[in-house]
Amino acid sequence: MKKNIGSNFKIPPATLQSVITVSIILLMPLYDVCFIPLARIITCNEKGITVTQRMGVGMALSVVAMVTAAIVETKRLEISRNSLSKTVPLSIFWLLPRYILLGISYILTVVGMQQFFYSEVPITMRTMGIAPYTSVFGVGSFLSALLISLVEHFTGWFCDDMREARLDKYYWLLALASAFSYLTFVVLCRFYKK
Repeated sequence: MKKNIGSNFKIPPATLQSVITVSIILLMPLYDVCFIPLARIITCNEKGITVTQRMGVGMALSVVAMVTAAIVETKRLEISRNSLSKTVPLSIFWLLPRYILLGISYILTVVGMQQFFYSEVPITMRTMGIAPYTSVFGVGSFLSALLISLVEHFTGWFCDDMREARLDKYYWLLALASAFSYLTFVVLCRFYKK
């Protein structure tokens, strides 16, 4: 993809990961200042939305982020197969919406999980409430590595030649898995009684 800003500066692709962190830093204050007051008016709830609603919106945004990634990768692959040059005439900035959506999803889901686990345990066990919250990241990392290994073993979607790689299919798989996770969350929330 085109990584240039101007004629002399090229964006290193690895810096795109920092867009998630930057979007969290910039958008977190907007959550408290803009979103919560607006949600209070709509829902007539002092907190704006409940913790489970916050996590649900974050999970839904992660599905949208994966669908966005799949669409952009499909377009990049289509252009790269029709192009003779190694650089696809598609700007790297097409990847930004996915990273910004993941940052917003993180604000809603991860902070919501922390609030949920902290509020659901007795006061004397509050530090133990953080343990399930942090274990989610460890288990998620192991499952992510396992999924990548299984996908590579059975499908061969990952390849050093980006014209041959099928990351679009991998992103669609992640979107499907995220949607299934979201639907499971919604069903479980129906049984949740505070």
